[in-house]
Amino acid sequence: MATDTPMQLGMIGLGRMGANLVRRLMRDGHRCVVYDVNESSVRELESEGAVAAGSLRDLVAKLERPRVVWLMLPAAVVQPTLDQLTDLLAPDDAIIDGGNSYYRDDITRAAQLAPRRIHYLDCGTSGGVWGLERGYCLMIGGEPESVARLDPLFRTIAPGAGSAEPTPSRHADGTAPDGYLHCGPSGAGHFVKMVHNGVEYGMMAAIAEGLSIIEHADAGLRKRTADAETAPLREPEAYQYEIDAGEVAEVWRRGSVVGSWLVDLTADALARSPKLEEFTGRVSDSGEGRWTVLAAVEEGVPAAVISTALTDRFQSRGLGEFADRVLSAMRSEFGGHAEKRSRP
Repeated sequence: MATDTPMQLGMIGLGRMGANLVRRLMRDGHRCVVYDVNESSVRELESEGAVAAGSLRDLVAKLERPRVVWLMLPAAVVQPTLDQLTDLLAPDDAIIDGGNSYYRDDITRAAQLAPRRIHYLDCGTSGGVWGLERGYCLMIGGEPESVARLDPLFRTIAPGAGSAEPTPSRHADGTAPDGYLHCGPSGAGHFVKMVHNGVEYGMMAAIAEGLSIIEHADAGLRKRTADAETAPLREPEAYQYEIDAGEVAEVWRRGSVVGSWLVDLTADALARSPKLEEFTGRVSDSGEGRWTVLAAVEEGVPAAVISTALTDRFQSRGLGEFADRVLSAMRSEFGGHAEKRSRP
């Protein structure tokens, strides 16, 4: 059912999430003006009903006051874009940063815009490529009045109350059951999203490591080199299981306490490619895991799982290679250990 409070919004950044946010908003009756440096992305959404803009100035000119502009951009591009927008906007206009910016930058940006009476909101947005249909979980920071004024937009973007079973012991009011939450003042939304992504690192790592242990449960069936540089498998008879990791992921989806959307996606990936040969194992990090670990250090809060998951991502990109070479060199120096050139 279409919203009973249609609004107009300008979207800057039409990548996978930005474009689908526009589509979800338009489906519910909101009007969108769109801009991206990639003109073909603009034209595609124009063909679906959005109003195309050829520049930031053009986008601002096509928005009714008070304007609402949503940035869905990489963190490194937000400030230059904001610098250009600032002189184009007017008092009572609002800017929403829906990407993965560092929450401390939000505090600074909100303070910079306050004298101009331009409202700045940070909105951590989770949902990935599936958000168009499932909705996006929103974690919002900013002034309460601005958040309340833009509630119709957030309500449309979020999954809605029927997206999950009600929490049995919950009796409080609020929007959290609908999938969006005003977390606090400037930076609070991106702070919560930052920690969310750090948790995601740890969950992903645990699922991946567990399935890898299952994948290698046949270690006792494989011949191992017998030399001074290879630790022997003392009880090979205990590791003679040829278990299909994809089938394990499938069964974990049903009734298991570790069942989750991440396991759902993993099971689907393994169903398409049981050995995942098309992947190299290089895992990127876009900053949120690092910032979460930094916050944990500064708060004095133990975060061993998230910290390890972050450094594992560094290792996957070969950033530990020099340290590995140093280790190998030290073994050679103190013990005359010859470096093995192949994996056992």
